[in-house]
Amino acid sequence: MNPRVTDVQPNNDYSLNLRFANGEIRVFDVLPYLEKGLFQQLKDRGVFNSVRPFLGSIQWSNGLDLCPDTLYLDSVPLTSVASGKPQTGLGEAA
Repeated sequence: MNPRVTDVQPNNDYSLNLRFANGEIRVFDVLPYLEKGLFQQLKDRGVFNSVRPFLGSIQWSNGLDLCPDTLYLDSVPLTSVASGKPQTGLGEAA
């Protein structure tokens, strides 16, 4: 079982910074989904930026969601560009 999402921050490049219950901060790229079915609605910045944590995963205001396992397995660890150190929280360097 993969960790569950506890916090989410949308980014301008259609990625999400995700904090997981195990303390990891990871980045998930939503861009590949934007041409698929209902996910096309996320091209609207208002909808994309409405993302919130929901029952261990995330959900947008239009009801779209993603599996928490997908969010964890298809995301990459967020590291500080300046220091190369792993992040411990949204916006906090280790």
